[in-house]
Amino acid sequence: MPNLVEIQNLKKYFETHRGSLHAVDDITMSLKQGETMGVVGESGCGKSTLGRTLIRLIDSDEGSIKFDGAEITGLKDRKSLRELREKAQIIFQDPYSSLNPRMTVEQTLKEPLILSKRFNRTEINEQVENLMQMVGIDERIRLAFPHELDGGRRQRVGIGRALALNPKFVVCDEPVSALDVSIQAQILNLLMDLQDKYGLTYMFITHNMAVVRHISTNISVMYLGQLVETSPTKNLFKNPLHPYTRALLSAIPTVKSRKNKKRIVLQGELTSPINPRPGCRFAKRCLYAQKSCREPQRLRELEAGHFVSCCRCEEIAGTGAEK
Repeated sequence: MPNLVEIQNLKKYFETHRGSLHAVDDITMSLKQGETMGVVGESGCGKSTLGRTLIRLIDSDEGSIKFDGAEITGLKDRKSLRELREKAQIIFQDPYSSLNPRMTVEQTLKEPLILSKRFNRTEINEQVENLMQMVGIDERIRLAFPHELDGGRRQRVGIGRALALNPKFVVCDEPVSALDVSIQAQILNLLMDLQDKYGLTYMFITHNMAVVRHISTNISVMYLGQLVETSPTKNLFKNPLHPYTRALLSAIPTVKSRKNKKRIVLQGELTSPINPRPGCRFAKRCLYAQKSCREPQRLRELEAGHFVSCCRCEEIAGTGAEK
């Protein structure tokens, strides 16, 4: 399958009174049509900023974003941006704050259809019916307001709104983290069913490794604005190469015996994302850090499709350290 989204050396910095905060720093990746790229990392690593920059909710500072073969980084006029956002949408983390409290379910689903100016009144009503059936919204809550719904139904409304204009690409920004576990499973299965049916491409942002393993084709691991490892999902869980990825995987709770698996507890001082020094930003918390880690790190392909940004990963893998 061809690449739907291609990112080259993407950067997004925010100016603060202390200096420049490197939220997204020199990231390169690609997403193929119909696949899911999981993006994981701890809170504050830049996952959400990356997703919002991709669909131009936030303007990038440097780098290139190509969508369906066309460069979209420099789009400025309202018409071009509107056309892009019909093809690239987002599902937000909090299904309550992302919905207008003064609009009913029906009004929320109608809004993008009306703004597109492509449908008459009859077609809009038909599309709303189809969207409600598509995401599993009952007819009885058609005129309900967000405060009258539970979290799962609110998120279904958010998903329906995102899919109203048949986008190709959807950024899922932690869409299940605010939901109960049983509801999380329903929403994840809904997203996977919709992907199979409509050939959607997802960027699935989360800090939950178990969830990303369930839904993703490939996984990218971020740390303080940088991409430290990217790989097909099976390879990443079978053979994690970056020390930070190993620590994340060791923290996954399981009901199985863990006699042969040690929990990696990270210690040390967090590197500031404001005006960071060159070198590995994970070094202060890494068990294997040496002087060579002070040099700038670059992604290297060590296995087919498996890239890692660590100058010592071959040595670490050879020691038989816990994965």
